[in-house]
Amino acid sequence: MSRTRIAIAGAGYIGLAHMAVAQKSSTCTLSAIVDPAPAAAEAAARAGVPLYRTLDELIARDRPDGVILATPNQLHVEHALACIEAGLPMLLEKPIAPTVAEGERLVKVAEAAGARILIGHHRAHSPIMAKACEVVARGTLGSLVGVMGSAVFFKPDQYFADGPWRRAPGGGPILLNMIHEVHNLRMLCGEIVAVQAFASHATRHFPVEDTVAINLRFASGALGSFMLSDTAACARSWEQTSQENKAYSTYPDEDCYVVMGTFGSLSIPTMRLKTYDRAEDRSWWKPFHSSVAEMLRDDPLVHQLEHFGAVVRGEVEPRVSARDGLANLRVTEAISEAAKSGRVIELPAD
Repeated sequence: MSRTRIAIAGAGYIGLAHMAVAQKSSTCTLSAIVDPAPAAAEAAARAGVPLYRTLDELIARDRPDGVILATPNQLHVEHALACIEAGLPMLLEKPIAPTVAEGERLVKVAEAAGARILIGHHRAHSPIMAKACEVVARGTLGSLVGVMGSAVFFKPDQYFADGPWRRAPGGGPILLNMIHEVHNLRMLCGEIVAVQAFASHATRHFPVEDTVAINLRFASGALGSFMLSDTAACARSWEQTSQENKAYSTYPDEDCYVVMGTFGSLSIPTMRLKTYDRAEDRSWWKPFHSSVAEMLRDDPLVHQLEHFGAVVRGEVEPRVSARDGLANLRVTEAISEAAKSGRVIELPAD
């Protein structure tokens, strides 16, 4: 079988990561890079593929089977619309759009055109998350009661010196980091229907938040609490616990989520289970049965690319649809609004 030809638009950090994965794939092949920046020429030369300055140029001269859009957030909608018009399947990096209003417009156009779009929430392809969702779905924990989560880490001063826009509203952890967590929480616990939040910038004193405490209500009635900070010297984040991204130091004794039900709890990503086997055993005076759910650790970007190739070939539906991407953005925007207003923000049913 001939390999599926994938072009990548955007040769930044995540674009380079996609390139590395595509070059090792047995089912897909990197066909071209699209990026007007001078540094992209070096990346294309290293990969041995042609470089194009624009998507229009790529489509006219070297049409691929599918495109990965790893371009800046503000260009996501423009580039996605160009791919829809050309009939090209795409993996569109998150967020689906800079704002919910723009995301709604894109989803409307995409659905009317029957476009094949996979949104790049790569943790949806994590074997760890797959096992965690399986444990919850089969009822091991009983009826869901709540979830506690965290994404707490310390971004160095150089991070803000390299990108001064990160000091301004829109550059903080709510819009940059929380959208990853929202999709994980939705996979584990279902739809989020309301949020509350307190935000602080008491550590760095930038105009943008550095720490946020978030409350969540799920459609099932389960509740959640989440601590988010980019100024906390703590290892309880997905990157520092999952061992999936080798760029980060990892701490295998730490967890970043605990999902709780009426029969037990699951800590993620250590996958430690504490459960009661029978209803009559449930009491805080009685010991839990302790175990660890077996799972694999593997690079979710590899699984995501293989899935995208199958989407391009029409073999499967996207695991993370454009409507999923829009739902994640809605929750993230609602958290930001709740932090600013001090109100509970109810989310509309999609």
